[in-house]
Amino acid sequence: MPDTVPPEAAPPPTDLPPVEARRPEFPALDPTSGATGGTPLDSLRDVPITITARLGHVTLPIAAILRLGPGAVVELEETISTPVELTVRGVPFATGEVIVVNDHFAIRIKNLLPPRGGKADL
Repeated sequence: MPDTVPPEAAPPPTDLPPVEARRPEFPALDPTSGATGGTPLDSLRDVPITITARLGHVTLPIAAILRLGPGAVVELEETISTPVELTVRGVPFATGEVIVVNDHFAIRIKNLLPPRGGKADL
């Protein structure tokens, strides 16, 4: 077997042109430019955010999941009185109960959860 050098141990190529690295220069920020008199978050008020309602969960072995088919019933661990959790990007922000409004599921918020620590208030 021929002697080979692993790629991580090979010396760097010497035929590459030199690279000049420097810090970028940015114009100074003007906090008053573009200000419209509102709060900093006002420009975000129309951005759509998906809210997810987590009804419940169950842990099943793969063999049981493979046996599921049309008509199968998956019983969740939560009871009917367990509050539904509302999340944004996986972060819980409220709990509530399932209701029906005009033939659509809806959640009546019962409790707003405290903000998670670690972030400054905006």
